[in-house]
Amino acid sequence: MSIHLHLGDLPNDLDLGNLVAVDTETMGLKLHRDRLCVVQLSAGDGDAHVVKIPQNNICAPNLVRLFSHQKTVKLFHFARFDIGVLTHYLNCQCQPVFCTKIASRLVRTYTDKHGLKDLCKALLDLDISKQQQSSDWGASELSKAQIEYAASDVLYLHAIWEKLKEMLIREGLMDLAQATFDFLPIRSALDINGFEDDDIFAHH
Repeated sequence: MSIHLHLGDLPNDLDLGNLVAVDTETMGLKLHRDRLCVVQLSAGDGDAHVVKIPQNNICAPNLVRLFSHQKTVKLFHFARFDIGVLTHYLNCQCQPVFCTKIASRLVRTYTDKHGLKDLCKALLDLDISKQQQSSDWGASELSKAQIEYAASDVLYLHAIWEKLKEMLIREGLMDLAQATFDFLPIRSALDINGFEDDDIFAHH
């Protein structure tokens, strides 16, 4: 396993294939308040690419090109938030997408544990640490522990997705999952426009 740290953007010649795992680290969970600090990616080959985003100079054409590419599926865990952050800060249209959290909630109805740590343990028998989740991602330099944590958030998503996909197909839920994934950019757009806490589909 190798972890590659990049400043500002991905290298020009990097090819991550047609299914790339993606995650983000921010200063908090409010889209308009908490800035994008880190984007991490993996092709599912055991390597991770961690991109540190400068505070006052967000210009990442290679990331934007990747996220907007219609033949590259972006694989997230809790895609709703990550898509919102990437759309808001990088001004890109992030699709098509898969989301392991939504897949888990659709097909693993026998449990209420759908976090990444839970999925790694249940589906891959791996224990990952979430200790750095609440650390200062806006620091001028990332610590070794932060970089390793960021990498761990994408290194196992391909394997988790394969397990969940098998379950979705087995239970006849793949079409519903795909339709939900297709809606995610719209759900994130609602969040960006201030409807994150409002259920506009509710009958009241």
